[in-house]
Amino acid sequence: MKRLIVIAGNIGTGKTSLTEQIGAKLGWVTAFESVADNPYLNQFYADMKRWAFHLQVFYLGHRTKQYLSMVALPQSVILDRSIYEDAYIFARALYQMGNLNERDYQSYRAVFDLIVNQLPVPDLLIYLKAPVDVLMERIYARGRGMERGITKEYLNLLESYYEDWLQTFDICPVLTLRTDDLDYVHQPKHLNIVVQRIQDRLAGREELLFNNNPSD
Repeated sequence: MKRLIVIAGNIGTGKTSLTEQIGAKLGWVTAFESVADNPYLNQFYADMKRWAFHLQVFYLGHRTKQYLSMVALPQSVILDRSIYEDAYIFARALYQMGNLNERDYQSYRAVFDLIVNQLPVPDLLIYLKAPVDVLMERIYARGRGMERGITKEYLNLLESYYEDWLQTFDICPVLTLRTDDLDYVHQPKHLNIVVQRIQDRLAGREELLFNNNPSD
């Protein structure tokens, strides 16, 4: 049976790594967020207020096209960022910070709502989370120049919006994973646990409490 899975989570939670590992483990088609080929990202991090609207419009078009191309495939697919986060997390944060004015924010949201309401819903949303201090360490370690301006305050704001969003998100099942003590890249046992949890959630089995300590 074909599955459509989307991964959500703050910057540095491990979305790309998990997408790669799940794709390789289960033979699923993978789709990734536009970073290296993004025409606005560097400028956005240098001047958020000037480039916020441009970036949000680019991502909306990019993710819609990507999503529809994945839906059309016969194979199961996994995407390393959900389209929903664009509006409910990042555009909201940019608006709150004053980087999107009221007119641009409302125009963006009108187009976003029109598009998303026409899209097929995913089978599962995997929400990755980790403490902000851990996220800062990971962002620093991967050394992307464009991310040097990311602050703890910004990540905390995004985190608060993730919590708000997921309290009312009901279009598909959600699987929440803490990634600060999971190493699914280097520890096969950790990856196997994550895969089992994904399969259980897709099968509709009741989610058990999980202490994220695979060594037990």
